[in-house]
Amino acid sequence: MNVSRPAVHPVEVPPVTEGAVHNAPRGRMKDVQGMPGTLGGLALRLLQFIFAAVSLCVMATTSDFPSVTAFRYLVASVGLQCLWSFSLAIVDAYALLVRRSLRNCTMVGLFIVGDAVTSTLTFSAACSSAGITVLIGNDLDKCGLNHCAQFESATAMAFISWFAVSPSFLLNFWSLASRNRLI
Repeated sequence: MNVSRPAVHPVEVPPVTEGAVHNAPRGRMKDVQGMPGTLGGLALRLLQFIFAAVSLCVMATTSDFPSVTAFRYLVASVGLQCLWSFSLAIVDAYALLVRRSLRNCTMVGLFIVGDAVTSTLTFSAACSSAGITVLIGNDLDKCGLNHCAQFESATAMAFISWFAVSPSFLLNFWSLASRNRLI
């Protein structure tokens, strides 16, 4: 191991000038857009929130969504996705404003678990809602009695929200795994 120890090879600290204190660069790792605390991460969180909120609003405006369990499950899962994405968007915005890094292993682990849970719930709810929508529209031919266009729109927005969660989860997982040398 060729590590230089200060006792063996003393290193002098350069003198600090008055202007250098405020303009000193922070010791941060390279920011990959999409990770927590970056503009890309904030954009992904806002996209997740917007598409989940649209899905929630469209489904909630129909009068007969409570009659189907899959649609109730979609409302519950995108509601949770809205809360998770909005709260993490606030955390990302705060980190950007105060120029803080969100690369703490505990925080990244929390982001990974939250993204995994919410993305799994959103994807399964969107798939089940898509199945019921196809059943109502194509197999039973009851679109005239139901709100098929609204069901399809809400399901599509839930899928798009899931597509926006996936990069967040993968980048956070990659960040944690590369830090711990798992990959």
